[in-house]
Amino acid sequence: MSASAPSPAVVSRAAGPVPRSEEVLTPQALAFLAELHRRFTPRRDELLARRHERRAEIARTATLDFLPHTAHIREGDWRVAPAPAALEDRRVEITGPTDRKMTVNALNSGARVWLADFEDASSPTWENVIGGQINLIDAYERRIDFTSPEGRTYALKDAAELATVVMRPRGWHLDERHLTVDGERIPGGLVDFGLYFFHNARRLLDLGKGPYFYLPKTESHLEARLWNDVFVFAQDRLGVPRGSVRATVLIETITAAYEMEEILYELREHASGLNAGRWDYLFSIVKNFRDAGARFVLPDRNAVTMTAPFMRAYTELLVRTCHKRGAHAIGGMAAFIPSRRDPQVNELAFQKVKADKDREAADGFDGSWVAHPDLVPIARASFDAVLGERPHQKDRLREDVHVTAEQLIDIASLDARPTFEGLRGAVRVGIRYIEAWLRGHGAVAIFNLMEDAATAEISRSQIWQWTDAGVVFEGGEKATPELVRQVAADELVAIRDEVGEDVFAAGKWTEAYELLLRTALDADYVEFLTLPAYEQLTD
Repeated sequence: MSASAPSPAVVSRAAGPVPRSEEVLTPQALAFLAELHRRFTPRRDELLARRHERRAEIARTATLDFLPHTAHIREGDWRVAPAPAALEDRRVEITGPTDRKMTVNALNSGARVWLADFEDASSPTWENVIGGQINLIDAYERRIDFTSPEGRTYALKDAAELATVVMRPRGWHLDERHLTVDGERIPGGLVDFGLYFFHNARRLLDLGKGPYFYLPKTESHLEARLWNDVFVFAQDRLGVPRGSVRATVLIETITAAYEMEEILYELREHASGLNAGRWDYLFSIVKNFRDAGARFVLPDRNAVTMTAPFMRAYTELLVRTCHKRGAHAIGGMAAFIPSRRDPQVNELAFQKVKADKDREAADGFDGSWVAHPDLVPIARASFDAVLGERPHQKDRLREDVHVTAEQLIDIASLDARPTFEGLRGAVRVGIRYIEAWLRGHGAVAIFNLMEDAATAEISRSQIWQWTDAGVVFEGGEKATPELVRQVAADELVAIRDEVGEDVFAAGKWTEAYELLLRTALDADYVEFLTLPAYEQLTD
């Protein structure tokens, strides 16, 4: 690099050593990250500011509507690019972080797609950020294996049996503190995308696949436009054919639900579908309407099923939108984790998973998510029953669906109320998840469910909303900061008794307890729990 050339990205001195990191953080890759940062971070910053403006408008009006100035897009005759062969059949997708064991197990799971997650299922330690990139490269080069502490060995099956990888980078809101350009942190999403694309785009095309991505936390079509411009630049810059990238957007924010068609339109050269990200979607509803009055107070998380009227409106609109535009509609997560010790728990949970996947397949979804390999056959059977040998059901246009703006936020139609046990459950799960996240684990099995960052976001946001609204529970207790602190303190004692003094002392339990209370009770609501949590994360 000449003396006059722009400086590349710089690795922080605080970044801990990661074996083989030099294979990922090459001078050329760091220069590519710097180009991405200089070209696109200013627009990212503007779009984050627009999020605050839109939230202020929601706080003022307590409503949302479809955008009048983009009506021509919703009424226009256009379709997204045809799906590549590797993404034509997506009937079952498994999700999980990119550690070495998960990489092998997910690819071998029998699912058609693996969502290789650098976002909600991954705590962004430096080791996870760089190690995940190494693991994916090794997987494509077929030099990955894993031996457990018990001596069990995991290795890849034949290439034809492996899941297609769709990688999920971090959302626009979270920066990477270990990589800077001109003294500024690079957005984590650009780091994850940039390193993966730089090292694997050509490699994947040679394997008959391509650089495929899931885009999280999108709040508007303008944010989708930014991603599309990133894709165009990256392909042109590295000489990769235009349109090689394919992106599936998670509709997991309430604002994005009003812009599904516009989001697909902005990405139409690179779009492959939309996904119903149900947990973050609930978090987004609470976050945006947290202070909008009693009619927006959500009950316990477990009481909000996918058959709730406003959730049905959301999923049916997603299927109609996708199929109208030639895109895949991917259903939500089955988060159950089978118990090796309780067959009765498994039987009941498997019945619920089957009912959920049967409903999605009947509604017109082309595939769905599971969190554990044991759920792959259950989900596959549901979609096999509807699809047969067909790869999808995009010919079902769902012209019977007509969703209004009001139906998407009709929370008041729910026949359920917050309960004291719901409050206790939010505290229990919130502390346990945050503690694991602070230790570097983003996908955590808690009470037979695979939880990720969306779980903690729902937990602390519902606590915030319930205390702000002064909800009175069924036994007469009122949701107050004092009650929440007492419940949390009792739970911390219970955890200490459960795990033992040594495990408790070695963990991050006190930090998790304090962070949950801070983000659940502070008058100044924190936009994302992971923002203050990231500053406490140690590598």
